[in-house]
Amino acid sequence: MLQVAAIQMTPIMNNVDANLKRGIYFVNSINDEVDLIVFPELWTTGYYLSKEAFLDLAEPRDGKTISTIQEVALKNNAAIVCPFVERDEDKIFISAAIIAEDGELRGVTRKSLLWGREAQIFEKGDITYPIYDSKAGKIGVLICYEMEFPETSRLLALKGAEIIVCPSVWSLSALRRWDVQLPARALDNTLYVLGVNTVGNNSCGKSKLVSPLGDILAEASDSKEETLIRAIDKEALYWARDEVPYLEDYRRRLTPGGTTSTIPTPVY
Repeated sequence: MLQVAAIQMTPIMNNVDANLKRGIYFVNSINDEVDLIVFPELWTTGYYLSKEAFLDLAEPRDGKTISTIQEVALKNNAAIVCPFVERDEDKIFISAAIIAEDGELRGVTRKSLLWGREAQIFEKGDITYPIYDSKAGKIGVLICYEMEFPETSRLLALKGAEIIVCPSVWSLSALRRWDVQLPARALDNTLYVLGVNTVGNNSCGKSKLVSPLGDILAEASDSKEETLIRAIDKEALYWARDEVPYLEDYRRRLTPGGTTSTIPTPVY
């Protein structure tokens, strides 16, 4: 059994230092040993800022935020998915760093599908969805709006993902989609989905862990900060794939460019 933790928090707008301190406080408040910790999208900056503010707050991959969270991962022997505003020369991205339990930066995923005003502020990341190995298993990352497209999670499943984490700033008006799409993506691909949302400031909260059969295993409040902790069982994942053999029966030609796709064989 593996333990995952979702940090549902209300970011303080335009204050990276304060949010870093609060995020570390939430991690230090976890009493159980966990294998994977996920923060929400834009948790260090807040969402409703101007382009100028985001440009001022953006950091390189080796900046203060990622360096600090690398130390937190090593101290807690846990993999961490840490979203941040990434600066690359004169461009900025909504990104998520994947940090292994030894503190090593395994990679950075850039949000490839931007919602609304995001497209006027940030650059789009490449349409590549890598898998990251960690003590919590094979992790795929979809940032908020990316989860609303069924193709993204299917591509991750075909690459062997066992859990998709979805750091988000998901709005109150889109609550119905949050409640429908996360379980749908889990069931469609018979894998775990961990949605990690902000709360307050027009966000709907309700961070949740969904089983490979689409059942809600744990769900946070829609109105307050909290750390959601739950165990996941990888054997249950492969049992679900036997019970509902979507991936086994999937025809690769259904996926754009699918003749080059490979379908992972479950390992028991």
